[in-house]
Amino acid sequence: MKKFKFIGLFKSTFLFLLFLPMTLMAQQSITLDECFDLVSKNYPLARQSDLLQNQLQLDMEALEKGKLPQLDVNAQASYQSDVTSLPIQLPNVTIDPPNKDQYRATLDVNQLIYNGGQINALAKVTEAKGKVGQQEVVVNLYQLKNQVNQLYLSVLLLQENRTLLNAKEKQLMTRLDEVNSGVKFGMLLPSSADALEVELLKIKQNYAELDHSKAGLLDRLSLLIGKDLNNNVALQRPEVVMDIDTDPNRPELTLFELQKEQVQFSTELLSKSKLPKLSAFALGGYGNPGLNMLDNSFNTFYMTGLRLNWNVFDWNKNKTEKQSLQINKEIINTQKETFELNNNVELTALLSEINKITELISYDEAIIPLREKMVKTAESQLKNGVITSSAYITEFTNLYEAKNNLALHKTQMLLTQIQYQISKGTYGQ
Repeated sequence: MKKFKFIGLFKSTFLFLLFLPMTLMAQQSITLDECFDLVSKNYPLARQSDLLQNQLQLDMEALEKGKLPQLDVNAQASYQSDVTSLPIQLPNVTIDPPNKDQYRATLDVNQLIYNGGQINALAKVTEAKGKVGQQEVVVNLYQLKNQVNQLYLSVLLLQENRTLLNAKEKQLMTRLDEVNSGVKFGMLLPSSADALEVELLKIKQNYAELDHSKAGLLDRLSLLIGKDLNNNVALQRPEVVMDIDTDPNRPELTLFELQKEQVQFSTELLSKSKLPKLSAFALGGYGNPGLNMLDNSFNTFYMTGLRLNWNVFDWNKNKTEKQSLQINKEIINTQKETFELNNNVELTALLSEINKITELISYDEAIIPLREKMVKTAESQLKNGVITSSAYITEFTNLYEAKNNLALHKTQMLLTQIQYQISKGTYGQ
């Protein structure tokens, strides 16, 4: 007896484990905000953010090394056609001329002392450039939100359409049972049941169309967000609170400000480049001849000192470059103004669309109760044989289409409201 209980328990456990993955798959759920987070993390462009950060860190380290002593090793071997010699001969003095073949190897050390803060200014330009690159990634990823929003709500609409279609199927099956009963007792003609069965087959056809459309949309959404979504995934309906008085907060506006900041730092760098540069140097070497050109033997030598460099006249090159940067700043201002104008035009159009859909929803909500009354009347007439099943199907289909229009308009409203907030840069705030 215990053996049979153990076998039964084993079979139950095996069946539970067998169907567990299917149960988990059926329970998969996702929200629009989760899709936005996933696309900002998994889209290939998102990897540029870390790459740009690493690049900026390396560039800053390279700039800091410009403050360290610079070491150069130089070597030279030469042969010249003539050398320096005295045009006269001194009594009792013999001066050998330098060799025509000469050799020299040196180690040069240069230490920057002052360059007017040019390295620090260049560091600010480099950092500003890195911020601009990071913000460009943010802008490009943000522009994917509308695409994700459209795909998500399209799937949500199909999901709601399937729910309505399922309710329609159940009601038609109930009517079919009633009609079959009436046919059985001779109250209705057999053709009455045929029309209902044809309509149920059309519903099966609609199921197939919805499922294939949903699968295609989910495949595209999965590719964008980098996460596999099965056909049974449940998309949660997002809640939106409209606030048209909030100031725009698009990432493009931040990008324009960062670009102008980069231009400002570049202008400061040009000003620093006009200042004098002071450095210390030391040179040690071994060669023939050394510093004493009259000694034709290999000798060691060294030299140390200070070096000043100041470009006091550059033919207005620096001034011209500053003027070019100023024009670049004006270009950025015009780009910002153009973006704000186009964005305002888009927001105005979206608000107009929201007002239109609001009115359409009010008509849908007024039509549906009237259609429901008409369907109830048709149900009673069908039971009593007053109308044919085709006439009933016409009224019932009209009710389904009215409910479908309401679902469509509500989803369109949600899509437009979210698109409005995305266009304004205030979604999720």
